[in-house]
This record gives sequence, C-alpha cells and structure tokens, in this order.
Amino acid sequence: MNPWRLATVTQVEETKLVVAVVPIWLGTIAFGLSVAQTSTFFIKQAVLMDRKLGKHFVIPPASIYSLAAFGMLISVCIYDKLLVPFLRRKTGNERGISILRWIDIGMAFAIIAMVVAVVVEKERREKATSSIAGSTPMNVFWLAPQFMILGFTDGFALVGLQEYFYDQVPHSMRSLGIGLYLSVIGAANFLSSLLITVVDKVTSRLGKGWFEKDLNKSRVDNFYWLLAAIGSANLCLYVYLASRYTYKNVQQ
Repeated sequence: MNPWRLATVTQVEETKLVVAVVPIWLGTIAFGLSVAQTSTFFIKQAVLMDRKLGKHFVIPPASIYSLAAFGMLISVCIYDKLLVPFLRRKTGNERGISILRWIDIGMAFAIIAMVVAVVVEKERREKATSSIAGSTPMNVFWLAPQFMILGFTDGFALVGLQEYFYDQVPHSMRSLGIGLYLSVIGAANFLSSLLITVVDKVTSRLGKGWFEKDLNKSRVDNFYWLLAAIGSANLCLYVYLASRYTYKNVQQ
C-alpha cells in the first residue's frame, strides 16, 4: 500500500504534536525583540558613556554584554536551587510549575527591562546634551540593571523554551525541537531589524525620526516604549495560547 496515501497512527500523533507547538513558537518571537537590543542599541549607548575603570583601564563597549550572561547564571541558580524545590513541595509538580509558566515569567522580565531602559536612556541623553563637550558623564554601569534583567529573561524564557521544544516534540524529532528553539532567537533578530527600518521610515515622514546617526539626537527611549508595548500585548496573547495548550506528557 502506498505510504503517501495512508498514515500510521504514530505518524498522525507525531504530526499533531508538531502542529501543537507552532502557536507557542509564534507567541514567543515578539519577546525576543527586547533581547535583541542587548547587542544593538545597548552597546551603542555604552560607546557614548564613561567606561573608565580606574586610571588606565577603559572597558570595551561590547564587554558590557557579559552582565546579561551574569544575570542569566544568577537566575538559573535561583531557578534550580530555590524556586523549583520550593514550588515542587507546594504544587506537587516535578518542575515546580509548568514549563510554559516559566516562559511567561521570563517574558515579563523582558518588559520590565525595556521600562528600565527607557529611564536610563532619558537620563543619559539629558546629561549628554547638557554637556559642553558633547560627551556623556554618565557611568556605563547605569546600563547594568537592564542587562541583568534581560539575563533573567534568558534564564527563565530561553531556558524554558529549550526545555519545552525538546520535551514536547516527538522523541524521534528532538533535533527539530532544538532547531525551533534556536529559530525563535533568529526570527526575533530579523524582526528587530525590520521593525527598526519600519519605525525609522514612519517617524521620519511624520516629523523627526527616532534614529539618527548621533545617538544623542535620537529617541531610542521611544523605541524602548514601543518594545515594552509590543511585549505586553504579546504576553497577553501568549498566556491565552499557553492556557489552551495540552502537554504531551500529563503533568501532576
């Protein structure tokens, strides 16, 4: 019998599992827009800030990204050693709470990080424009909170996504699950570039563009507000999708 005309029960069930993760995949891309800023505008801000550490050492701008990795390590330690054992005793769930719930906590951290980034950027730009030399007297470690909070986002959301896609796809397709996890990051970075292009064209036509060659004349803080709004709307959509999701393995 032609295998293309008749599928086995196993093939049908595996297909259903793959189709079921697609809405979750789509619902997690938008939060990655915030994560993408750690390697774009956050670094541009660091270039214009005071990066002196002592009399002779100047911190390389890109190295400030290590604060996000530090935040991720802290969040993973708290997750594994404190939260999971505590919640496991409270809920009886092996993971403490469901995988998708861990992810939406990380998405909430991404929104908070954007709000913090707005406050820091406004202060940085005000000090830069009021400076006679045009330089920013603000210390680069003012960026630490937003990097650290986005590190918490990685620790909850990205680790959760990796676990989710690996666990919920068919056992024979776990390499596909890892690919889906990585594609969330790739798609988010692509959409970040596209969003910047669209916002730049729209704001330029309406008057003053948000993105200028000189960051001190730009309105990156408005862009961070936009990302926070997108993240909030996306979180609502994600919570709805997660509430309707049925796990492959029944969780107590």
